[in-house]
Amino acid sequence: MEPPREKFAIRLATHQDIPTLQKLIDQSVRMLQRADYSSEQLEAALGTAYGVDTQLIADRTYYAVEAVPAASEQVIVACGGWSMRKTLYGSDHGPYRDNTTLDPAKDAAKIRAFFVHPDWTRHGLATLILKTCEDVAYARGFRRFEMGASLTGVPMYAARGYAEIERIEVPLPNGLTLPVVRMGKTIE
Repeated sequence: MEPPREKFAIRLATHQDIPTLQKLIDQSVRMLQRADYSSEQLEAALGTAYGVDTQLIADRTYYAVEAVPAASEQVIVACGGWSMRKTLYGSDHGPYRDNTTLDPAKDAAKIRAFFVHPDWTRHGLATLILKTCEDVAYARGFRRFEMGASLTGVPMYAARGYAEIERIEVPLPNGLTLPVVRMGKTIE
């Protein structure tokens, strides 16, 4: 007999989720990205390049995935979203913010802030969020999508049709930089 599979529910994130999202992001970054970045880079990136962007929550474009394990409460195990604003990456405290609204006829929607809890990788959660984001943004008129992907995320996004546009060195508060890859995709 096969063991019971987890059930997942995707929903819009709320302001009440912020403390849980912050904890999830910290755990995800520190564990899943340590093979691609130094601990000094990751610590400096948390809270600036990585973190909660409450504008996404306010715009109702940020999602939380909850696992519903047997005999347990729902728990947020992944998050991510998309944006109709120019900011490509970063938290509320990132210095690279531009809240200008995008025009779907000429601009690319921004895929933003995807994080999965280390215990919940390889369940298709990032793919679930990505598909949700693309579908909702497409329904709002966007046909192009772009992101600032972490080195850790590049293989997943490439497997879903995103291609490298350029490499970016994000300045960090401690004087280091964080390499990210700007990636894009068009859906006709």
